[in-house]
Amino acid sequence: MSLWDWAVRAYAAPGVADTCLTLQDRHDQNVPLLLWAAWTAATGRHPDAETVEAACDTARAWDLVAVAPLRGVRRTLKAPIPDLDDAAREAVRNQVKAVELEAERQLLIALESLSPAPSGPVRSPVEAMAATARQWGDLTPRPALIRLAEHLPA
Repeated sequence: MSLWDWAVRAYAAPGVADTCLTLQDRHDQNVPLLLWAAWTAATGRHPDAETVEAACDTARAWDLVAVAPLRGVRRTLKAPIPDLDDAAREAVRNQVKAVELEAERQLLIALESLSPAPSGPVRSPVEAMAATARQWGDLTPRPALIRLAEHLPA
């Protein structure tokens, strides 16, 4: 199963979306990157430290240039804005949301292309996500990663 298909299925599982938003908004984590790490673990892939670093660099580039700016516009358009017709504002917000999702899909495609072939047993998604989170930021939100792993489909 491709990373994109796995991530869509995982995100739809009960509890995953809320936990991912917590990781993103409260812990400054990159959700597609964490889902990539969990996918590598679930599919028996074992990225080395250099691959994890490259994945983080790719995620940072996509986040800086496309995902975060689009998310900012989408969030700004969420609430009514004086002098903007609500229907028109919501239509533009939905278009921005679709472009944001496409940017995340392209990020996942790029991350999958960095991934090694399956080469061993399935691993703990928590450990894979923690290793990636450590490379991404200063703090590793292990309790939130454990919650996310508990909700991911097998």
